[in-house]
Amino acid sequence: MKIVRLEDARHLPLWRRPTSLLFVMAMAMPVAFATWSALLNNFVIEVAAFDGSDIGWLHTVREIPGFFAIGVIALIMFIREQVLGLVALAMLGAATAVTAQFPSMAGILTVTMLSSIGFHYYETVNQSLQLQWIEKKRAPQTLGWLISAGAGATIVVYVLIVLSWDLLGLTYSIVYWLSGGFTAFVALLCLFAYPQFESPNPQLKTFVLRRRYWLYYALQFMSGARRQIFVVFAAFMMVEQFGLEVDEVTKLFLLTLVINMIAAPFLGKLVAVFGERRALVFEYTGLCLIFFAYGGIYYFGWGVLLATFLYVANHIFFSLALAIKTYFQKIADPQDIAPTAAVAFTINHIAAVFLPALLGYIWLQSPGTVFLMAAGMAIISLLLSLLIPRHPAPGHETVFQFRLLAAAE
Repeated sequence: MKIVRLEDARHLPLWRRPTSLLFVMAMAMPVAFATWSALLNNFVIEVAAFDGSDIGWLHTVREIPGFFAIGVIALIMFIREQVLGLVALAMLGAATAVTAQFPSMAGILTVTMLSSIGFHYYETVNQSLQLQWIEKKRAPQTLGWLISAGAGATIVVYVLIVLSWDLLGLTYSIVYWLSGGFTAFVALLCLFAYPQFESPNPQLKTFVLRRRYWLYYALQFMSGARRQIFVVFAAFMMVEQFGLEVDEVTKLFLLTLVINMIAAPFLGKLVAVFGERRALVFEYTGLCLIFFAYGGIYYFGWGVLLATFLYVANHIFFSLALAIKTYFQKIADPQDIAPTAAVAFTINHIAAVFLPALLGYIWLQSPGTVFLMAAGMAIISLLLSLLIPRHPAPGHETVFQFRLLAAAE
């Protein structure tokens, strides 16, 4: 495979440049993953008769590979990051394609584990490549556009599902085969169509855990714990509590994606203008209110319209999580990006391994309590975000360093 230095890539045709590859991957991945997510709750309830505990165990299994994302460090000793990312993306697509062929608890868990390995290893490498290939000044807006591109690709898929599910009599098997097969095909195409891009800063291929990154690690841990509650139970609630059908769930996802596609670039601009601290404070304040309102659906009997609004708003606020990436990009040593991305992904999934199964049992007794716990996690995240300085940099990772420097002067 041809190796091209990052600084020389600007001489390549636009479609073969590093940023273009990031956009292609950003659009290919959600075709499989978002389709899997959109059909999942109806599939497991209708075909495998899952309850709240079962769905909790499913997502616990799904998150185990994320906990072991640190294995990327070992793999990049032998495989280039770009190759590893595309192989993992192909694995995600292939496993998604065969999901409906195993309609039992054991079968679904097995296929979910395989697709999850592909997803989490792809995401770990993808985050690393984004921070290595995108200039710091352009990072917030470019990351916002990448989110928008992924949303746009998924919109096309969801529109096709909504329009053709009843009209063409689609089945879970057909949709999973088409979406997963597409993602696998694009990943393999990119593997051979693009040169290997060489970053100017060779990445450390050892375990990296630095004390000065502690706030980044803490934000990642809380983000993973809080996000799990939404990912596992928000859409499940829409099916279990309000009885939404496949096309109705897909319409909800579609509405969310359209709004997210429009909002993401503006949110990236917001981070660039106001800084990571203010952006994350805004995100976590909004998430506190949203999760309290989710609890109110069960305690006060609020209806499906409010639940729909909360689901869409939650996704918009989650887009601001790109500020955690750009915060790390500003404080990190360039050679630390790849190994720290793997460590951070593992930290992000510590809670994800046990929370879904544990909360699944709580869900059976009190669904509202689960969302109140998420609100508490958002409050902790809010407090942590207040420790981010206005202009983060190496040696100025938290407000504490600023105060120590001021005291010394």
